[in-house]
Amino acid sequence: MRLRCAVLDDFQQVAKEAADWSSVTGEVDVVSFDAHLPDEDALAAALADFDIVVTLRERVAFPGSLLTRLPRLRLIVASGMRNSVIDYAAAEAHGVTVCGTASSSAPPVELTWALLLGLARGLVRESNGLREGGPWQQTVGADLHDRRLGLLGLGKIGSRVAQVGLAFGMRVSAWSQNLTRERADEVGVELAPSREELLRTADFVSVHLALGERTRGLLGPAELALLKPTAYLVNTSRAAIVDQDALLAALHEGRIAGAGVDVFDTEPLPPGHPMRTAPRLLATPHLGYVSQANYATYYGQAIEAIRSYLAGSPVRRLPAP
Repeated sequence: MRLRCAVLDDFQQVAKEAADWSSVTGEVDVVSFDAHLPDEDALAAALADFDIVVTLRERVAFPGSLLTRLPRLRLIVASGMRNSVIDYAAAEAHGVTVCGTASSSAPPVELTWALLLGLARGLVRESNGLREGGPWQQTVGADLHDRRLGLLGLGKIGSRVAQVGLAFGMRVSAWSQNLTRERADEVGVELAPSREELLRTADFVSVHLALGERTRGLLGPAELALLKPTAYLVNTSRAAIVDQDALLAALHEGRIAGAGVDVFDTEPLPPGHPMRTAPRLLATPHLGYVSQANYATYYGQAIEAIRSYLAGSPVRRLPAP
């Protein structure tokens, strides 16, 4: 019997074009889903007849309760080498192998700067005005040179964001709970003495932390109140690091100049969600990892994982040691 592989959240219908699937299609039928499956019941119904699932990032959770309802499932390939929404113990108990892929930090760095620059120079408002016959010049851009960029997190992504900020002539400072002066010196940025001081002094704040118990809700009402009224906040990391209600309140009340957001509490964002219409918000539909090179890696290595699994030697198994 031929195997069946489901490719989830292939919104642009490019999974089969991004890589060459011919090495597995002799044994595997590949079916892509261009619409998000929103809950466990929908997933259980849609995936009941599939042996393999390819899933992007952490958008779709695979708890034990779902895996129990998918007795045919034998392999999950998730893009990236870290996934917090798969129950690995349940997967092992149900005989499901989980594999990952490489993932480049370059695309989220680039999108971070697209959002930051778009906010600073009012690009959406100015472009729409020009196209629609509106006023000639409506905004006065915020300068980057000699302004302070505050980074929450200085890992692979945060450090690359820092380098771009330095190239713009910005004064860059960083903070995280484990950040050392040695690491800050290595990147060439200042170590902020505290999270509060970073928020009080920054003209632009960008979030580059992994989501965990210590970072969930890290920026709540009290922390957002520390930002200057002229400051901008950018979050391309995880929505839950920033209190969403507090952010919406700050935007509606004009307590910060604006925010650039690529991540949301529910994805895809439902119609009518307040984030879709919030003022002073430049929002994108989680495009941080969405690039031609990353998709070629994701799907190319997913194919490799399927081929290796079929040969009895799975590669890049998760959780990674």
